[in-house]
Amino acid sequence: MTEKSIPAEDEITQLTGHRFPGGDYTIAHWENFLLTECTGAALLPDGRVHPVALFHLPIIGAGTSSAEMFALGQAESDLSIMIESYDWEMFVPLREEIRYKVSGGNTSAQRCENAESQVYDRVQFCFEVYAPKETLAARTAVTWHFTRNML
Repeated sequence: MTEKSIPAEDEITQLTGHRFPGGDYTIAHWENFLLTECTGAALLPDGRVHPVALFHLPIIGAGTSSAEMFALGQAESDLSIMIESYDWEMFVPLREEIRYKVSGGNTSAQRCENAESQVYDRVQFCFEVYAPKETLAARTAVTWHFTRNML
């Protein structure tokens, strides 16, 4: 993306309400083992899944990818995205080999300016993870800043 192709503010704000296709995701034992291993922790008892799975489970389960989310925000490059927050709420323990339904979309998008007069777009995505019987198991909110070169 060049300086001349900075998205217009309304192109960003109209992202609010965008929904991903949705879908489902099952965390296999081997996947939980590897995710847990990379944190240096021991496996949780009773097939419980390490919370680190919430980095990718909601995104993939909702039928999207980080690359698609970058494209929606019209990222200038992978380096133009800064993480503001990843907020996770777990209402019930996630477990291996359970099929979770996942939905998600964009909950807010706005053009902002920081104290140094640098322009960025603040874009938030929210994902819901449902256990069988439609119980809300987890919710994640991912907020990124898409920096803009407005010269």
